[in-house]
Amino acid sequence: MRLRKLREEYELKQSDIAHILNCKQNTYCQYEAEKRQIPIASLKKLAKFYNTSIDYIVELTDEITPYAHKK
Repeated sequence: MRLRKLREEYELKQSDIAHILNCKQNTYCQYEAEKRQIPIASLKKLAKFYNTSIDYIVELTDEITPYAHKK
């Protein structure tokens, strides 16, 4: 997953992202290390926050631009 890469590109700390996701810093650390599965709801929040797609975050695509939203 690209959680760490995205966080570092935005010059944020793990605690900053944990606050956004409303979880503890050590929980978010486990998400980055892939020792714990990140909930879909959290992936959605991060995709919106980073203005990308969940597919990019989980490395299913290298296209950072998010998909067009359905109306």
